[in-house]
Amino acid sequence: MSLEARSAFPGSAAPWYSAAVDPSRRRPSPGHLTLLLLLAAGTACAQGWGRRFYFEPNSNNPPATELIAARWRFSTNGMIGHTGWSHNYPYSEQHLNEFVDNTTRIDVQPESYQLLDLGTNDIFDHPFTYVSEPGEMDLTPQEAENLREYVLRGGFILIDDFDGPWQLSNFQAQMRNVFPERGFMPLTIENPIFDLVFGLEDLMGTADYNPGSDPVFLGLQTDQGHLASVACFNNDLANFWDRIDQGSYPLRPSSDAFRMGINFIVYAMTH
Repeated sequence: MSLEARSAFPGSAAPWYSAAVDPSRRRPSPGHLTLLLLLAAGTACAQGWGRRFYFEPNSNNPPATELIAARWRFSTNGMIGHTGWSHNYPYSEQHLNEFVDNTTRIDVQPESYQLLDLGTNDIFDHPFTYVSEPGEMDLTPQEAENLREYVLRGGFILIDDFDGPWQLSNFQAQMRNVFPERGFMPLTIENPIFDLVFGLEDLMGTADYNPGSDPVFLGLQTDQGHLASVACFNNDLANFWDRIDQGSYPLRPSSDAFRMGINFIVYAMTH
């Protein structure tokens, strides 16, 4: 369902996400996710889960599921690279969707994802969006207008995969252009978004496997006090989602990355 339809139900639980969090359903334990990670990683390695030697960015035709996760393609400055928005695509989406399907009541399949151009109206059909490499952003006026409108309509943006002072500075400058009246503020482990479906011991689980210094989580709040976006600085959650079938990382950082991803998606669909 589009964000136009979603905004018609301010302050209420719209039917399209009512199955995401069911009080009658026992909350999954961290051990449940750990077991799923181990089983899925083994199955993925045996079956070549989703691995292809190339992909066509616009070729995916997602099924008609409750959740179709979006990823945005945006204009870049070219100083770091030209395809940062595509890092870990589409395997990170496929693997994360698999775990969302196994740990929540959200109707989703591994292929429930879509790559969209930020400057088009198609972005308003998706309540959850993943953005990679905001350090490369050089948004056009139309892209900046769409990003702002997406948040104002109630969409949630997970921003990931950037590190170092230059990339942070570029990200902050782009966001100031989009939201001159508000900014991203640091989030702590006490924020409810980190304990929505799966709790976390701390926010440092992935620290030893990311570039830069300690991970920092930044949040953009709406006037109603909801989080409209979480930016994962000195982080790359999608690396862990993407490579769960390769054994690239130990279980603890991988499970933390999946816990966060599931929490963020459920938050997007219930706020």
